Amino acid sequence: MINGWKRTVIENMASAVDGAASAELAISEKEVEKLHAKIGQLVVDRDFLADASSLILGPGGRKW
Repeated sequence: MINGWKRTVIENMASAVDGAASAELAISEKEVEKLHAKIGQLVVDRDFLADASSLILGPGGRKW
C-alpha cells in the first residue's frame, strides 16, 4: 500500500512543483447549494439538541 502511495506521489511530483496542475477543484453551483443546505440543517439539529440537553441535564450540563 505504501509503495502505491509512493509511486503516485512520484508521478505527480512534477505537476505539484511546476504548478502546472490547478490546485483549484471544480465544484458545481448545485453541489455548493446542496452543501450549504446540509450545513444549515446540521446547525438547526445542533441547536435543537443543545436546547434539549439543557432541559434534560439542567444548566451547565449537570445531572440533577
